Amino acid sequence: MKWFRRKNEQSWEVVGCECIDPVPMIDDDDELDILRVRDTATCGTYIFDLGKRSPQGSDYCNAVLFARQQLLQEIVKNNWNILLLESWTLILYRKGKSHRIEVQYAGRPAYYVSGKAPPFRPPPFMAVLESQHLFS
Repeated sequence: MKWFRRKNEQSWEVVGCECIDPVPMIDDDDELDILRVRDTATCGTYIFDLGKRSPQGSDYCNAVLFARQQLLQEIVKNNWNILLLESWTLILYRKGKSHRIEVQYAGRPAYYVSGKAPPFRPPPFMAVLESQHLFS
């Protein structure tokens, strides 16, 4: 099979990339009765088109938060209810004056039963994204 690209069409160029390796999201202080843990991580890829406006620090944070929310919804559909490890990769693309953000969010799903839910923590290392000049 051959792939053809229009000659006049620009391709997306990578402007920048931030990767966060898997981070444990549960402390030893959290008293959880974990019944089962999935053997492999679950991953989701989400793309956000920004059009011709330049991305801001809040765009990056919102993209990662949305990707995490979507991944959590996916694992709940498969009878898991917590992510023990979380990681993410954010890539900023540019084509001409248009921008696009791609987030790959991954986590190790598990199922716990206990009376008390674990404390809600933000995605790991979100402060990295709050800089206005992240990819400039």
